[in-house]
Amino acid sequence: MSAALRTLIVRRIRDRGPLTVAAFMQMALYHPELGYYTRAPRRTGRAGDFYTSVDVGPQFGALLAAQIDEMRQVHAAAGAREFDLVEVGAGNGQLARDVLDAAESAYPALPAATRLTLVETSPAARANQPQTLDRHRDRLHARTATLPDQVSGVILANELLDALPTHVATMTADGLREVFIDLAGDRLVERIGPPSSPAIGRHLERVGVTPEPGWRGEINLAAIDWVRTAAGRLTRGFLILIDYGHAARELYAGGHASGTLTTFHRHRVDAAGADPEQPAGPAWLADPGERDITSHVDFTSVQRTAREAGMEVLGFVDQTRFLLGLGALDTAPAAQDGIGALRHRLALKTLLAPGGLGSTHQVLILGKEVGRPALKGCSFAPRETAS
Repeated sequence: MSAALRTLIVRRIRDRGPLTVAAFMQMALYHPELGYYTRAPRRTGRAGDFYTSVDVGPQFGALLAAQIDEMRQVHAAAGAREFDLVEVGAGNGQLARDVLDAAESAYPALPAATRLTLVETSPAARANQPQTLDRHRDRLHARTATLPDQVSGVILANELLDALPTHVATMTADGLREVFIDLAGDRLVERIGPPSSPAIGRHLERVGVTPEPGWRGEINLAAIDWVRTAAGRLTRGFLILIDYGHAARELYAGGHASGTLTTFHRHRVDAAGADPEQPAGPAWLADPGERDITSHVDFTSVQRTAREAGMEVLGFVDQTRFLLGLGALDTAPAAQDGIGALRHRLALKTLLAPGGLGSTHQVLILGKEVGRPALKGCSFAPRETAS
């Protein structure tokens, strides 16, 4: 697969010139037949390339169910008659299943009211969704590759924005430049050139950042566009974004002066730009279509975009505080035997422990036409923002 996709990328560069990193990622991750995400039903877990909170066990979905049910109640009190639950980047539907499984006994009104839509670019993953949902498949209103035109309820995106194609910029002695993917013979290599769009410089200006020479970082215009679109299509309700990321002042500071673009392949992590002198070219450009490529999210720009689109920032917390607010330490293992209890405790430790998923993932909750409710998931750090 990677050889065929690499051939297409090389041909496009020869025909049209160097690609932005965003254009390269678009082909490597989302090419309709050969892209990393589009051709496989699942990329996570022990047999995949990386782990997510969903792969730890059903605990993550069970805790999310508590937050989503609270949102359902607020949504209904605001006068809404229908309740959409739209998960974007839903994969095979495992997280939605975990949410509905937990809600059956703990929050029975939630599955009864839910009209579920799973948004997923991979046809293989979409094909597996009814089977994964099992007894909840009658709640599945739609399986689609694109966000619905109108949503009244909750839009959930878990680790979506970090995988959207991003531009990469660098500050030189001559000013701001962009990183492009070009050819040196048959090798894919990085080249520096003038920014492909004035939006790249404007992005840094809007967040008040002036990088020092030598700085390199990601400008994810696609993430900003996605948030703007989601805010526009949400008529009433909530947007839950869970992802790697930081406030702009941290993301574009010295601690990330080399950027955050990273690849994952069989649980091996490679930073972009590593081994630039390798005969095959930089390691992160190797075998396109065979590895995940991600970058951390600029939550300052995400929040500003959401506010401009008419949404309220209801909370911005790390995953540990979010799950603690939802009662993570109060949950009892479903299995009462020693092995079941141990697995439950280990799963919670993975979700909550500092330095792991709990502190690296941030949770941003946005609302529209629902007032400013004090949500459980935000109770450990209410009204914190990344602005």
